Amino acid sequence: MKIASEAHPVEIRAKIREGAFNRPTAGLAPGYVQANLVILRKPYAFDFLLFCQRNPKPCPILEVLEPGVYLTHFVSDGADVRTDIPRYNIYRNGILEDSVSSIGDLWENNFVTFLLGCSFSFEEALLKNDIPVRHIEEGRNVPMFKTTIPVNSAGIFKGRLVVTMRPIPEELVIRAIQITTRYAMVHGAPVHIGSPGSIGIVDLTRPDYGDAVTIREGEVPIFWACGVTPQAVLEEARPDLVITHTPGHMLIGDIKNESLAIL
Repeated sequence: MKIASEAHPVEIRAKIREGAFNRPTAGLAPGYVQANLVILRKPYAFDFLLFCQRNPKPCPILEVLEPGVYLTHFVSDGADVRTDIPRYNIYRNGILEDSVSSIGDLWENNFVTFLLGCSFSFEEALLKNDIPVRHIEEGRNVPMFKTTIPVNSAGIFKGRLVVTMRPIPEELVIRAIQITTRYAMVHGAPVHIGSPGSIGIVDLTRPDYGDAVTIREGEVPIFWACGVTPQAVLEEARPDLVITHTPGHMLIGDIKNESLAIL
């Protein structure tokens, strides 16, 4: 089922909960925050919280739910993290076991939920300033790449940064940096500009997650820290069970992006 991009977050979450929508959420509910998801058992929660604090670019914390709590109260009024995301990834001992549309049957009372900022949230501001967002234009998921940039470790959590890529016309690069810098809670300014090989990206047509997009003559690949970084780190840390969003499939909240922006 296709959902109108301007639909309200409550309506979109209802359709997701019904199983009527399971696609990436880029471009949906312009103006409203979108969030990445990480759910771990309580013994791992403190180290992961510390990891997020030490790595605010890829892991900006929007909300943390207490053990067993599954209804949000900040990013949205009572969204259910068990059902209101289009697709979830299930990792056991660092291995992706399954991708599912609901995790109600897996829920445990010692699960701690982290909701992290997502760069989909600043795309509205780019579009309002006539800066193209190619994956939205082409109806694709944003391309995401593993890099050689190390993150700061915490407990068992360590690894390398994952980035999203958006091709930006050369004359608009500075403006794109200025705009996204205001949105530190949803990854903020880019971490790298051009020269993908210098951060370990060999081929922009073969992203590690998401879909490849067209890069036109006169455009520069710009890279932002990505909330999929925890998934790459969790694969290396190998906790017994972790649930995340499937890359590109976010929780759409009720708060406005502008409420997170720096004036």
